[in-house]
Amino acid sequence: MRLRVLGIETSCDDTSLALFSRQRGVVGNLTANQLTHDKYGGVVPEIASREHIRNLLPVFEALLDRCDFTSKDIEGIGVSNGPGLIGSLLVGVSFAKALALALGVPIVGVHHLEAHILSNEIEGGELRTPCVVLVVSGGHTSLYHVDRVGCYQLVGNTRDDAAGECFDKVAKLLDLGFPGGPAIERVATNGDPQAVRFPRAMMVRGNLDFSFSGLKTAVRLHVESVSRLDEKIIADLAASAQEAIVDVLVEKTIACAKAQGVANVYLAGGVAANTPLRSRMASYSEQEGMDYHAPLLQYCTDNGAMVACAAARHLARGRDDGTSLDVFARGPIVSWS
Repeated sequence: MRLRVLGIETSCDDTSLALFSRQRGVVGNLTANQLTHDKYGGVVPEIASREHIRNLLPVFEALLDRCDFTSKDIEGIGVSNGPGLIGSLLVGVSFAKALALALGVPIVGVHHLEAHILSNEIEGGELRTPCVVLVVSGGHTSLYHVDRVGCYQLVGNTRDDAAGECFDKVAKLLDLGFPGGPAIERVATNGDPQAVRFPRAMMVRGNLDFSFSGLKTAVRLHVESVSRLDEKIIADLAASAQEAIVDVLVEKTIACAKAQGVANVYLAGGVAANTPLRSRMASYSEQEGMDYHAPLLQYCTDNGAMVACAAARHLARGRDDGTSLDVFARGPIVSWS
């Protein structure tokens, strides 16, 4: 049986490939995580690029072997071509172009954030539109009004740090390791979220933008004011910082949905795996008579399946970017429907 799409994701530090068809869904999804960045407290772009070069072919071969398919079963290729780290993107796009030329199949570049938004369609049915989607990760914290798939309006964005970046920086201050989100969530379970009242920035009514740099600074100042960081203090600081981030994300998302007059609220991105965020967004949505949706946990962080899922829609329209496909570090989602 022929497969529809190979999805390739290398926008940051994870090398992820997936096989996907609209009839069967995700046939296989395989990711190589780069653990070498832990000692730096963040992703080092040059190291990330080199690791992608090392990982891409072995991951591709392992994926085909695991799914018991050959490269000839691939009918189209989707690859993240931005936004992201330019070096990492170039590795993935170069690999995708070479493979597309060798196999004689079409290739499409997929906007990384559109892929995150459409990750909600993987094993979850088509996106219920119109809706509001909070895309929240290490590099992005954005609110989109989606009138229909392919029609995206950015209505709120971070002015400085993304929520995921704030998690990473706070985790580094508390010596909890990288990535920061899972580490903070794990330690926070033993802490008091009300122990420290950290700032919630830009909470003026009607303002849908975000800012997390002040929270990061507030945590740093609090850490510097403590003579000794014991387990209890670290747990309380982690819980209090997480509480502040979740508060802002949920309140602004619900306010956005009310302002846009939509009944569906979606999460997307790596931080969408955060349990308190998922729980509170579900609770607040229910209180407002809205339907809440989030991707399966394995499709929150960067993955090839979300790229393949989004690419399948573009390929179905006959799109083929060919060898002219380029990468970009920043850029909006271009509506196409």
